[in-house]
Amino acid sequence: ASGDIISGKSNDGSMGSETISEAIREARLDENVKAIVLRVNSPGGSALASDVMWREVVLAKKVKPVVVSMGDVAASGGYYIACAANKIVANEKTITGSIGVFGVIPNAQGMFNNKLGITFDFAKTNKHADIMTMFRPLTAEEKDIIQIGVENIYDDFITKVGEGRGMTKEQVDSIGQGRVWTGLDAKKIGLVDEIGGIDEAIAIAKDLAKLDDYNLVDYPKLKDP
Repeated sequence: ASGDIISGKSNDGSMGSETISEAIREARLDENVKAIVLRVNSPGGSALASDVMWREVVLAKKVKPVVVSMGDVAASGGYYIACAANKIVANEKTITGSIGVFGVIPNAQGMFNNKLGITFDFAKTNKHADIMTMFRPLTAEEKDIIQIGVENIYDDFITKVGEGRGMTKEQVDSIGQGRVWTGLDAKKIGLVDEIGGIDEAIAIAKDLAKLDDYNLVDYPKLKDP
């Protein structure tokens, strides 16, 4: 699970929720797969796409061990999809946490009006039909609506981290609010279980699945060019 988080299929530099969810689901349904190690190297991205992949991790954990191995960064949405795992393994200098949500809507009206000479008129079916437009400033009411949406997503985020890590929402909030942590510090505050790399994560998965011997299979499977 590498790159910015987007909805749909993965592409160069981005991981798509559809691609990763299908891979986790395939591994979950394969009886020959006894444990899943999910390698996460992502700064985050779409909240909706993160939630879709989080759900697949939750479903997989019900039937077999799931261990997350964090790369250089597993923050925001990268931590979102990791928090439900049985165990989380990070490097000492992994950047993780960033349990937070923000929304950005640019106002390009001035650029279009003053630089390009383009103006806009609106015909809409209801008062807030164009609430996400970038062609006029937001009203105070619209800012409040969007702020409520951001706070609802944040509440959902800290709830799921709390469930996955055995913490209360208040505890997660105290180390959340968008703060980032190194792997070492994240272990001290309960966001990470062990310090190590992919080999340590595989060893933990082996023990959780009570295996004496094993082979490794990679997902998503590479397409034949």
